[in-house]
Amino acid sequence: MDFLPIFMNLRQRPCLLVGGGEVAVRKLALLRLAEASVTVVSPSLCEALEKQLAEDECIRWEETRFSPQHLDQQVLVIAATDNEAVNVQVSEAAKALNIPVNVVDNPDLCSFIMPSIIDRSPIIAAVSSGGAAPVLARMIRSKLETLIPAGLGRLATLAARFRNQVKAHFSEINQRRLFWEKVLQGEVAELVFAKREGAAADLLEKQLLESDATQSAGEVYLVGGGPGDPELLTFRALRLMQQADVVLHDRLVSEDVLNLTRRDAERIYVGKERDNHTVPQEDINQLLVRLAKSGRRVLRLKGGDPFIFGRGGEEIATLAEEGISFQVVPGITAASGCSSYAGIPLTHRDYSQSCLFVTGNLRDGSVDLNWSGMVQPQQTIVFYMGLQGLPIICEQLICHGMSPDMPAALVQQGTTAQQQVVIGTIASLPDEVKRHQVKAPTLVIVGEVVNLHESLAWFNTDSVAVHG
Repeated sequence: MDFLPIFMNLRQRPCLLVGGGEVAVRKLALLRLAEASVTVVSPSLCEALEKQLAEDECIRWEETRFSPQHLDQQVLVIAATDNEAVNVQVSEAAKALNIPVNVVDNPDLCSFIMPSIIDRSPIIAAVSSGGAAPVLARMIRSKLETLIPAGLGRLATLAARFRNQVKAHFSEINQRRLFWEKVLQGEVAELVFAKREGAAADLLEKQLLESDATQSAGEVYLVGGGPGDPELLTFRALRLMQQADVVLHDRLVSEDVLNLTRRDAERIYVGKERDNHTVPQEDINQLLVRLAKSGRRVLRLKGGDPFIFGRGGEEIATLAEEGISFQVVPGITAASGCSSYAGIPLTHRDYSQSCLFVTGNLRDGSVDLNWSGMVQPQQTIVFYMGLQGLPIICEQLICHGMSPDMPAALVQQGTTAQQQVVIGTIASLPDEVKRHQVKAPTLVIVGEVVNLHESLAWFNTDSVAVHG
């Protein structure tokens, strides 16, 4: 994060604006919206700025050039001149005094950046590119403007009126959060948006009086986090990720996906690695039960899809036995995501009419699979968790009749910027993987469709696939 986003209280506090042109007019308007007391320093003023000065007694003009003495007692400075030397002087003088300074259209001289603003006071949203792409930031703001209701500020004002009452009614923060989420997404909000604030206030008060302060109904969300790219999450997954109080996540959940959970949610790592189960599965099941019974909304976040080699069925079976409410949100499984990002279709009219998903986990040094069933013409096989057992897998496929020249691919960290693809045959792939020191998470694809990679690869093409 290049800049820490903060919101400053400038109400009736002294701020300095250096410059008297059209750009200064826009910055002055923002400062006055924040109710700052503004001193404008410039030898001359444009017509629009003169008009603002005449109409607003909280604006003062010093008809002179900038000097460091103008910074005395100021809490924030904006330089909006077309003179580079003056802008540099303002920046250096302000930084020497640790006064926040913004130089318009010159990020290198700034200690803070002016964002694009969506104003639904008291709700304020701000978007910034750190000065790298201001047009892009404005485009994002325009999209947000269409998504955020105009009445959101009135809804926030109504919530502020009842804040102390709600706090007195509910002793626990989770109870208060649940109440407010119900209010702010329900009929009360709709009444406010319809400009019926009186009816909204009456309904909010009624819901508060009728709510049970001792009620504590927890819930579990079993959510598939996909193979790594956060843009592959479903809308529903993202919504539940944002409202959960506690997150139980495994090692296959990417950091980018995990960062989309609520920032104040408790995180508990329950990942499993080969021969190293951080938390045994039965303990995870009981932890979900215990957290939900304590009234918390629990996100069980899994890589890929929770029902494909994710043991999600075992977890919700325990929840069902305990009478705990739960939801299941499918995710894009690794086979689908990694093969797509590697340019390898799992089925193809000319090469493969069926696809088989197989777990390659070793048990006692062996892989007990239906090898004969896998060695079939025009079939794609996808091995999950097959890195450690790859030599045995390839050996057994050959022993059961598959040609040693059958194309095979290993995808490492698929769908992420770190994606690597190793291409070979079932005879050569184990040596190629060993030579390139491949590490989990990986996915192995076996079948004629692997030959399509060279012509269909589209993602992260700077990372050239290794051909064995």
